[in-house]
Amino acid sequence: MAELKTQKNDASVADFIANVEPASRPADSERLIEIMSEITGDKPAIWGTSIVGFGSYRYVYASGRSGDWMITGFSPRKTALTCYIMAGFEHYN
Repeated sequence: MAELKTQKNDASVADFIANVEPASRPADSERLIEIMSEITGDKPAIWGTSIVGFGSYRYVYASGRSGDWMITGFSPRKTALTCYIMAGFEHYN
């Protein structure tokens, strides 16, 4: 079975954020890091090459395939910030 490409790694979150574009995106990203760190109680980590994630959980599919994934995170893309809320919205007000 192929290994999941997007995995938590030791890349520097600060270095990654400092190099995102456009010029407003690093400040937006820093604010999201503050918010997500406060809510999750977890430190940010790079997942793959372009996602800042917080926390992790283990998933197992019916097929037996399993892996680890972030609880929440975001990707500061050039056109927009993309947020990932893995538990979905129905659990939150």
